[in-house]
Order: sequence, then structure tokens, then C-alpha cells
Amino acid sequence: MPHPHHNTDSNAPGTITAYEDAPTILAEMRWVIDQVAASPSGSGLSREFWLRKAALLDRIALRESAECTPADAAESNTTAAKAAHRLAQYDRQRGGGPLGTANGPIPPDSPLWHPSYRPYVRQEYAAWLRMTC
Repeated sequence: MPHPHHNTDSNAPGTITAYEDAPTILAEMRWVIDQVAASPSGSGLSREFWLRKAALLDRIALRESAECTPADAAESNTTAAKAAHRLAQYDRQRGGGPLGTANGPIPPDSPLWHPSYRPYVRQEYAAWLRMTC
């Protein structure tokens, strides 16, 4: 079972690999906020939105876990876990194959992601970055 911060039991990229070429946290915050502002009802938000939001929250939680006490980082870890679950749910609903939305080698319904989908977010974010660069 993968640890929520690490992924020693899977082939998903680690936190350093997944986020090494990512925009700054502040740039990602601006992008996420701009997407929400453009779609105030929340309808029509793309997979890219859910992916980048989950990755942003994961990165924030990782930073807080490194810099704060576990009690102080607990809320950000919970929020990151919820966002990761939301992305995996989005991808599971769309299924696999050519119309599926997942890009990494391990599908969102793999037992490797239980109980935390945060490593799934890292896998998908790294795959997305490779496709967009």
C-alpha cells in the first residue's frame, strides 16, 4: 500500500520527479483561480483543472509536512487527499481506452492507490507535463 506522501509500492513517480518541471506553486494557484473565476458555476471544469488543482494541493501539503508539525499539516494533507480522490474518481468515471482521461501506466482503479490517491496525482501530473512540454 503506498504511503500518502511517498509511493514506495508503485511505479508512479516520486514527488521530486513528478513536480521537478512544474510551474511555481504561485503560478499554479493563479491558473486554478482563473479557471474557477471563468466557470463560477463549476460546470465545465476540465480534467486539466482537476489534475492541476490536485497537484497544487499535493505540493502545498508536502511543503507543510516538511516545514510544520504533523498536527499543523493535517488539514492540508486531508485537503490534498480529497482532491486526489476527486481526480481518480473523474478518471474512473470516464473509463480506459482511447476516450479515457488517465495518461499514466497505472489506472485510477488500481489497488495500489488505496488508501491514498496522491501518488496517482503525481503519476498523472508527470505524464501531463511530458505531454505539454
